[in-house]
Amino acid sequence: MKNKISIRMSGLGGQGVVTAAHILGAATTLDGKFCTVNPFFGAEKRLAPAESYVRISSEKINERGEILSPNIIMIFHPHVITMGKCYTMPFFDGLHKNGKILINSDEPLDLSQEELNKLNQLNAKIYYVPATRIATDIGGTELSTNMAMLGGLMGISDLVSYESIQVAITERFDGGNFVASATTAVLDNVLKSKYNEIAQLVESNMKVMEEAASVVKEFNFASSM
Repeated sequence: MKNKISIRMSGLGGQGVVTAAHILGAATTLDGKFCTVNPFFGAEKRLAPAESYVRISSEKINERGEILSPNIIMIFHPHVITMGKCYTMPFFDGLHKNGKILINSDEPLDLSQEELNKLNQLNAKIYYVPATRIATDIGGTELSTNMAMLGGLMGISDLVSYESIQVAITERFDGGNFVASATTAVLDNVLKSKYNEIAQLVESNMKVMEEAASVVKEFNFASSM
């Protein structure tokens, strides 16, 4: 791992962007790394833009707040790109050279030639994962889309171990004290209500992540240039 990795998660309200960031941060801490997590959202309503920023490092982190130059961008919903539902335009603004973009979509999105050219100049790698479909098919609910996105991240990086992710999920939903907002707390309770036990929730979502990690695909720039 590089000395420091910055991740910008962009999605819509109700997709668990804040929860995904918290779980990832907790897991990396369990792995012995330093991490900061900062959520950012406007009006707390479903489908409104929502972002979270995660910094991971082998050394102490002093920065806080918005990440302007991410190494990795995670797009939790195609509308972040196709309808401009994000706080950063274009969606890849500030991406580091050789950076990675993970997009939740069954098929590659119809990016403009200008966007493709700029991304190609950055030597960016674009990955697609059908996170919502996997969440529904394996987890039984779209609320596990954020877990599928974390699985996709694990499929394209070595930032965190599965063991620590499993512990972090257990701690997050088994009476943890972390609450970023009232809406996040409600969504947590809705997700928990779909399982008889926390152990079942954890097992199901680990399967969601493992499947997502196994099917994530890299976009071929050559076929679109």
